[in-house]
Amino acid sequence: MKESIFVTLQKCTVFEGFTPEEIREALSMVSYRMVELAARETYVLAGMPCRYADIIVEGEMIARMSGLSGKQAQIERLGESMLIAPAYIFAHNNEMPVSVETSKKTTLLRMRPSELKLLIDTNERIRWNFIQHLSRIDIFLSQKMRMLSLFSVKEKVAQYLIKMATEQQSRTIRLDVSRQEMADIFGIQKFSLLRCLSEFEEKGAIRIEGKTITILNSDEMK
Repeated sequence: MKESIFVTLQKCTVFEGFTPEEIREALSMVSYRMVELAARETYVLAGMPCRYADIIVEGEMIARMSGLSGKQAQIERLGESMLIAPAYIFAHNNEMPVSVETSKKTTLLRMRPSELKLLIDTNERIRWNFIQHLSRIDIFLSQKMRMLSLFSVKEKVAQYLIKMATEQQSRTIRLDVSRQEMADIFGIQKFSLLRCLSEFEEKGAIRIEGKTITILNSDEMK
């Protein structure tokens, strides 16, 4: 396996604090294989079981939840080094609540749940990392559900823009998603997003230039 993969796995929460050599040594104790998926390929549909412990080593996936009306909400973008659906790997009812597909060509490091269990049972650091990761997932889902169910459209968009500005350490934000993908993140219709952005721009809160948005006055987004 390429050495670069072990470097990527350093960013995986399961191997937090490990060196590439320590990751190589840990994985030498279990069976795994590399799996390649094409862009826009379905990884799993909602209701299907979580069969594997997969870690993304290259590429990206998008997890979406659909309502009975067909309305979709983007729950998460899964990037390099992320373990897919860790809370469902060992669950008694391991049916996935979301559908997941690749957004680009993606490579996975695939283990069976029994192999991940062996790592957890035999390596205390991996065990503690996994426990902490599950705790962070609970916090993430609580915040996501609060945003989707309690926030107005304006509050959702404002919070997202401020969060992106914080992450990019700039009031000028470069978006890596389309307007439709942004709407899916908030669980709203695209026209509702466009209307909200237009209102913010008219109030002088933001300036929009294609996929670049500059926050001019965050108070005007309240």
